[in-house]
Amino acid sequence: MADEYEVPELPTYIEIPDINEGIMDGEGPFKSSEEFQAPLGFPGEKVENWKEKAIDKMADLKSKYRSVQVFLDMCVKCGACTDKCHYFLGTSDPKNMPVARQDLFRSVYRRYFTFSGKYFPKLVGAKELDDEMLDDWYNYYHQCSQCRRCSVFCPYGIDTAEISMAAREVLDVVGVGQKYCNQILGKAVTVGNNLGLPEPALRDTLVDLEEEVEEDTGVPIKYPLDQKGSEILLVTPSADFFAEPHIDGLIGYGKVFHQDGVTWTLSSYASEAANFGMFIGSYDVMRKAALRIRKAALDLEVSRIIVGECGHAWRVAYSFWNTLSGVGSGASDEFALKLQNQLDSRYPQPQHIIEYTYNLIQEGKIEFDKSENDHRTVTFHDSCNVARATNMGGIPNGQFILPREVIKSVCNNYVDMERGTIMESTFCCGGGGGLLTDDLMEIRIKGAMPRMQALKEVEKSDGVDTLAAICAICKSQFTKVLPKFDFDPYMIVSVHQLVSDAIVLEKPEGSDSEVEESTEVTEE
Repeated sequence: MADEYEVPELPTYIEIPDINEGIMDGEGPFKSSEEFQAPLGFPGEKVENWKEKAIDKMADLKSKYRSVQVFLDMCVKCGACTDKCHYFLGTSDPKNMPVARQDLFRSVYRRYFTFSGKYFPKLVGAKELDDEMLDDWYNYYHQCSQCRRCSVFCPYGIDTAEISMAAREVLDVVGVGQKYCNQILGKAVTVGNNLGLPEPALRDTLVDLEEEVEEDTGVPIKYPLDQKGSEILLVTPSADFFAEPHIDGLIGYGKVFHQDGVTWTLSSYASEAANFGMFIGSYDVMRKAALRIRKAALDLEVSRIIVGECGHAWRVAYSFWNTLSGVGSGASDEFALKLQNQLDSRYPQPQHIIEYTYNLIQEGKIEFDKSENDHRTVTFHDSCNVARATNMGGIPNGQFILPREVIKSVCNNYVDMERGTIMESTFCCGGGGGLLTDDLMEIRIKGAMPRMQALKEVEKSDGVDTLAAICAICKSQFTKVLPKFDFDPYMIVSVHQLVSDAIVLEKPEGSDSEVEESTEVTEE
């Protein structure tokens, strides 16, 4: 990708761009090395017999995941997906049309795994797997955020994300992995979080946070770590421990738990909800990360597991934890069964923090002063993995309803963006799927254009000045790209930051604030 590039102008309406072939050609993101590949079981560099290994891995994926073969076989080139990808809309590169990106993998599949492709390759668009093709895979499959928006509009339901995941797994197996994802995964499976933050540093961070929150509120809110016998294990993205606006969401979680009166804890062993194993398409690596959470839950003897605000973390928890680790039913090994017996079946396992807060609101267990957010006009960004791969609350469309109901419970001024850009049709933030790295800044900015266009429209029509999200990647991405489109970078907030600002906390008896209130009443 180019070192210098233009930020797309925001149109009044999203239109299909004129084709610019090869405009996003390049070497792709920084490649991984032995240091980051080895902990995940991948070769440190491109192996000599890479072509043979790649074809063998394709055969393995084809047999292991029936959906991959189905998606590769069933496309009829109808074109319904072509203008649905934010990266194509933002770059105009035809290889960023979902069908064209799929065809990079499909053409090789046809060459080696279909009769017509073996004997009449030109007739069916079958192509050899050579160095040029492998380079195209690496470049263009890292221009897909696996958001699945194209799948919503595909009449056959072809999931481009699965094909991107398959291609990335093949790349890793032959020693051509992405540095960003694999470096993070190495930290997650060895230290316990994406930042490589050790237990002493995490503990100090939480102690400092307790002091700051008590100084701000006058209430001793606790952010406990490794508290055995707690009712709830909170697993949240590690960004919540240090970065704005993420940490304001963590503050909100603590206030909600405090008001509910439950015991809860974080784990130093599994201090990461995110699971980049999904981004690289490796079930085995994804399971390594998930098993840390299982071990933490067993060791701390919790009865509930709650997931913080992270989009793909909730997808992994909701869709994969049951077979990855036995949270819920699915896995049947000794430790999975032990965990299933330990967790309280009266509650969803796992549960999203939005579900937890929503339930407390419905039960009248927490109160808010909505005027604390009156300086804001809020809109909500539906994060892709939550919107198109999960549910909340066990009700149809709960993943769209619950976050908005929580926001409306704490804010007086709420506006939705245009219907075709939210909910199941939501546009990606532009940085998901393992693309949240500075060496992919061009594609991140161009891919953010459709979301920024919808945001600009409600800014102009309704004065929206706050963008709320429940995904760590979305928050980080928006912090970077909002200024590129003339927005305030601080307008992006966690939903639980809004909750934190409006929640009414019970002051401890004898606190200064209570004394002041008592004095005021006496004087009156």
